[in-house]
Amino acid sequence: MSYQFPPRLMQAKAAAHYLGVSPSKLRALDLPCKVSGGNKLYDRADLDAYADSLPYDGIQGGESSCDQADAAFGGARN
Repeated sequence: MSYQFPPRLMQAKAAAHYLGVSPSKLRALDLPCKVSGGNKLYDRADLDAYADSLPYDGIQGGESSCDQADAAFGGARN
């Protein structure tokens, strides 16, 4: 059986690829990393948290993503 999922800990090149940035951009982000045998490893949970913290393009401050989705699709919030 073969499993297809990203590893929990990744070296810089793989972590940069996972985020969709260059390795130099990854280093500039100053994300936490772990050390194992002299290797710097980035935790997938930290990479996900960083990606989740990024703002969506075009979202105004104070307006929730639900409000924006309702406005875009004509829905009404209860």
